[in-house]
Amino acid sequence: MSVGEMKHCLMRIRSSYNSFNETEQKIANYILNQPHRIVHGTINEVADEIGIAVSTVFRFCQKIGFKGYQAMKIVLATELVEPIKDIHEKILETDNEVAVAEKVFHANITTLEQTLKLLDKQAIEKAVDLIHSARLVELFGCGGSNVIAQDAYHKLIRTGISVNKQIDTHMQMMAASQLGEGDLGILISHSGATRDILDILEVLNENNVQTIAITNFAKSPLSELADVVLSTVSEETDFRSEALASRIAQLSIIDAIYVNVLVKQKHHGKSALNRVRKAISSKRI
Repeated sequence: MSVGEMKHCLMRIRSSYNSFNETEQKIANYILNQPHRIVHGTINEVADEIGIAVSTVFRFCQKIGFKGYQAMKIVLATELVEPIKDIHEKILETDNEVAVAEKVFHANITTLEQTLKLLDKQAIEKAVDLIHSARLVELFGCGGSNVIAQDAYHKLIRTGISVNKQIDTHMQMMAASQLGEGDLGILISHSGATRDILDILEVLNENNVQTIAITNFAKSPLSELADVVLSTVSEETDFRSEALASRIAQLSIIDAIYVNVLVKQKHHGKSALNRVRKAISSKRI
């Protein structure tokens, strides 16, 4: 079993659920509601109970990252021995303010824990190397992801590397068109299917620009076409969108990259950070 297959099964299904088609959601519901039947049953039995072809079940297993049914079954069996807690506690209309606050905090903590478990160590290393060696790093994000991109700019500008960020999506497209080999684009999108971001990615790929995607774990056009993918894990609830929950994980990934880049920059990174601190010290009373 490969390193990639040693990840969680139920978490993969939950985080990818909204990207599934109707048949795939039937399989997902079956696994989520009756995981023991998967562990103790054959692929033929599962296909018969759902009322679909065996090949459809097999393709579903591959879609969520496993070589096949047996590989998924092994990981699922491990999860049932040590069950994974739901990423979010359900928020009820009858909850008081303190109860809601506690559930939000617990959800954020769990989102971070689960994202850390799924964090691709090689992807982090590659991302840090790309940022460290890039001639120019350009950050891209739309809507709520633009706020995350702004935070990344706020962090990375302290490292001494050349970094840039545009707010308007048209300006982002223009900036993307001016990048070339040796430059790096970091694209942030929870869904990985935002048209503006995919248009930017297309331009970057045409210009042979290396790319890093920060997106949800679900397979998406962005995650399939970017050079390096850093994934978050989050779920949607009645009162809180999955994009809102993933924000905490995205910020933490950016913090981890920022600190790693500073360490890799060594003396140059420390000097750049000190220059920033000196420059903004005059703004304090």
